[in-house]
Amino acid sequence: MQFLPVFLKVKHQPCLVVGGGEVAFRKVTMLLRADARVIIVSPECVSALEQLARDGRVEIIRRCYEPNDLEGKRLVISATNDPVCNQAIFEQAEARHLPVNVVDQPSRCSFIFPAIVDRDPVLVAVSTGGASPVLARLLRAQLERWVPQGYGALAGLAEAFRAPVKAAISGSDARRRFWEKALGGTIAQLALSGRMDEARSTLEASLESAKSSKAHSVPGFVSLVGAGPGDPDLLTLKAFRVLQEADVIVYDRLVSDDILRLARTDAERIHVGKSQSFHTLPQDEINHLLVKKAQEGLHVVRLKGGDPFIFGRGGEEIETLVEAGLSFQVVPGITAATGCAAYAGIPLTHRDFSQGVTFVTGHTKDGSIQGINWTQLVESGHTLVIYMGLQALPLIRDALIAAGAPGSRPSAMVEKGTTAEQRVVTGTL
Repeated sequence: MQFLPVFLKVKHQPCLVVGGGEVAFRKVTMLLRADARVIIVSPECVSALEQLARDGRVEIIRRCYEPNDLEGKRLVISATNDPVCNQAIFEQAEARHLPVNVVDQPSRCSFIFPAIVDRDPVLVAVSTGGASPVLARLLRAQLERWVPQGYGALAGLAEAFRAPVKAAISGSDARRRFWEKALGGTIAQLALSGRMDEARSTLEASLESAKSSKAHSVPGFVSLVGAGPGDPDLLTLKAFRVLQEADVIVYDRLVSDDILRLARTDAERIHVGKSQSFHTLPQDEINHLLVKKAQEGLHVVRLKGGDPFIFGRGGEEIETLVEAGLSFQVVPGITAATGCAAYAGIPLTHRDFSQGVTFVTGHTKDGSIQGINWTQLVESGHTLVIYMGLQALPLIRDALIAAGAPGSRPSAMVEKGTTAEQRVVTGTL
């Protein structure tokens, strides 16, 4: 290693920045995020730095650098375009054993700025030792996808319980096992989904059980996750993260192998089928399967094509979870209507032709099209999107025409939308 990775505390400490350009502004912004007291030395400053000075967030000394500027400082950053000045600052800071960074000159740095994933108080720093700052930023962008925003709140919760856990559980190994379970299961999922009160109460219950030495099993957690319309690239970042954390994945026929390959490799996978005419498991049995697996203390992901709450029967499943007293979250997905329309180049709304859009199922619970108010759908003037309508297509066509839709109305069918096998058939009703 060319540099020792450390995190330096500069809160309320005087830090010197020499230079007043855009590069200096970027470094000043980083220091301010760490609550440093920033002093800028430069004859001229960009407007952004001037605004920080007017706001009282930085101090600007409007002249050229002098060696005495180093006195009493915690660290030094040189961001000038004068190589002689930069060299002098480096040598004089080194002589005083002050951490110094000459921007974009690794050989004149005793410390460097990494690319940072900030989930305060959780920080992830990525550095290439100055060899390629762009590569460090690209790596950081990858990490941004993996580290959810809620990790800061989760760390804060752990900090609040650190002393109580230490007092209640003797032995470092026992405490480590407690925290591994707490931060890797239901408590973590609740915190990461923003439900801090539930996370806190669950953690309190676990700690009370540990105090009384009672065997305590933290109940599992269920995530209803929308896998999107088919293209794996349309999976949301949150859906991707949850798949990586799942113990059990209960998935439908419409979930592709490409999406399943994004899940944790050792997760149990349970295929429950579900097409119009073939169900590997009836819906009631799927509901109770989710409950059973969660009651075993597992993180269960119910993975379904599109969005769980748009013809995905997510409402039926969460009713069962609520009755069982289990915690859950819903991770929305891009529904088939928006995905297929976008990939087919068909706008769902258009100021000249359609001022609204209506989603409707191609069959009701009993498998028929009875009970659907086709007249109302035709009179609305909206773009009509019909899910699961292929088998009943002749009946749907006749019902729409009988309700007043002209046979010349433009229509399209999309098969395997957003995938490499997508097929679009256009014509009239």
